[in-house]
Amino acid sequence: MITFKLFKLQTFPLLAVSGEVPEDPVVSSISGGVYERRLIEKYVDEYGTDPNNGEALAKEQLIAIKAPKFVKPKLAPLAGVPGLLKTLQDEWDSVMLYNHTLKQQLQSTRQELSHALYQHDAACRVIARLQKELAAAREALATLKPQIVMSNGGGDHRESMAEDGDIGQPMGIPEPVLKKIVTRNEQLTAERKQRGKAVPEGLATVDQIKGYHVTHSIPSLHKTTPGGITCIDIQTGDYKQVVTGGNDGMVVVHQRDPENVVASCKGHTGKINRVAFVPTKNVVLSASDDKTFRAWNVEDGKCLHTFGIHRGAVKAVSVHPAWDYVLSASLDSTWAFSDIATGRTYRLESDPDNLGITAAQFHPDGMILAAGTSRGIIRIWEIRQAESAANFTDHLDEVVGMSFSENGYHLVSASKDNTVQVWDLRKLKTIKTITMPDNYKINDVVVDQSATYMAVAGTDLKVYRCKEWSEVVTLKEHTADVTGVRFGPNASFLVSSSLDRSVKYFSE
Repeated sequence: MITFKLFKLQTFPLLAVSGEVPEDPVVSSISGGVYERRLIEKYVDEYGTDPNNGEALAKEQLIAIKAPKFVKPKLAPLAGVPGLLKTLQDEWDSVMLYNHTLKQQLQSTRQELSHALYQHDAACRVIARLQKELAAAREALATLKPQIVMSNGGGDHRESMAEDGDIGQPMGIPEPVLKKIVTRNEQLTAERKQRGKAVPEGLATVDQIKGYHVTHSIPSLHKTTPGGITCIDIQTGDYKQVVTGGNDGMVVVHQRDPENVVASCKGHTGKINRVAFVPTKNVVLSASDDKTFRAWNVEDGKCLHTFGIHRGAVKAVSVHPAWDYVLSASLDSTWAFSDIATGRTYRLESDPDNLGITAAQFHPDGMILAAGTSRGIIRIWEIRQAESAANFTDHLDEVVGMSFSENGYHLVSASKDNTVQVWDLRKLKTIKTITMPDNYKINDVVVDQSATYMAVAGTDLKVYRCKEWSEVVTLKEHTADVTGVRFGPNASFLVSSSLDRSVKYFSE
């Protein structure tokens, strides 16, 4: 009796020979194996045996199996070369279309960005123009107010501001004074040539300055309301004393060793904008928003002279190298050359464009001076002439500080446009521009006596090496804006003032 195995045709097993689902299945009565008819018949014709067990097998022993016709599944698109090529072509077309869309969007974005940048540039130009017009209007108003007071019977402003009697009108620089200035100029020029370019003995090195930190701090030299120290200067004789000016209108002289307040000078009714020591005299000078600048006796803190020659806030004072004369500058667009001992003003000059003068400095040789204006123009004046000798116009905003290099031919200036410019007086052009970050605020700049280092006071305190004009160190120990900075002898230390009401000394 022959028995057969039953198969579920819907899930027909793979053939033993081909490994595929059969289209015309047969079963061997010898081994019970299922085969594709055409394949097993060909095998039997050739070998005459059953592939499963090797026993003899004839075609008559093959039994047909009735089953529904098997339908082969379709090949996947990537199974053949044509399908693969079509898929690649479709993908290429899609990529090209996407790339074209991106190019269109990029072009549209570029046009929108260009339009936005143009609008921004135009807005900045309009704002800059309006700011300049506003500054000009304020200067005109500051000049107009005293005239209104005078027309209403207020008297002569200069007479009312003078405490030393009638100072009179500027009479021109007397011949003995001119002779003294020329003699001092020749002396200083000869000394500079004799020194040459030799580095001073004991000058602080770059590595030493990089290691500077706070070695001494003097808190609360000025009142808390209104608080903040606005300016500082150092006594260049023994470098033991500093003088500071504050928002409280006070001028304070402090000595470090032994530490004590030497003098507290009261008299100004407005903020102090600049202070300066007179090296060979026990005198300090101060410039104030109250439209005066004063000379003070350090020993008792009493006012020696009040100079009321200006009609606007006095922004700067600078001591002449002969130590007997002072340069003052005001927002009323004038600068004045005065005698410290007598309180007389010898010369009063106005800016040719009636711009407020916000910074001023004598040249180390004493024959010329620099005056920076509220619109960024710096003018070089010769003391004996009535016209400016040169103009520098690279700054875009108010000049806040200037310092001549001791070498005699470099002038460094700082501006509210967040730049520090280095000018060459021989070539009458800028040789270096140092640009600060957008949120940085510059308040003062100074070059040390050796012309080797430059310090910038502002949001923090930065020191640069002059020849390369590269930054050496940044000091951030103050908790508010740094308003002034000075070097000690041979750059052996730095002393700075700040709106945090402190004075700090930095050294190794």
